[in-house]
Amino acid sequence: MAAPVLFTSLGDRQLAGMVAGKLFALIAWVGLGSAAYLLVFLLLRWGSGFFRRSVFWLVLLMALLAAASLFGIQPLMAQLKADALPREVMESVLRDRFATWHGVSSILYMVQSLLGLWLVIWANRGLK
Repeated sequence: MAAPVLFTSLGDRQLAGMVAGKLFALIAWVGLGSAAYLLVFLLLRWGSGFFRRSVFWLVLLMALLAAASLFGIQPLMAQLKADALPREVMESVLRDRFATWHGVSSILYMVQSLLGLWLVIWANRGLK
């Protein structure tokens, strides 16, 4: 919700993209921290048996997707932006590569969101 608001509210698309990127990085760090806390909580609650629980695998998958985005895709996109200077990346020859990685990033974020929704819906069932 924040990214579309940034792009419509700010006149500078490059600034809006930079702010949106920082917000996504912050959310990825929050996701990794939350996943680490939840995995430790589950380990203390269930002991080694938590490896057999679907909640463990769901949280681990979400953490891996956040890490892939934060440490893989976001730096790659930042490098593409830097390589396009002094032009904006969408006005450069790197436009297609950037658009592809932006799409991959969006899909990963959507998958994470759907997994998070699934986790919330089924939390009472999985944490018993």
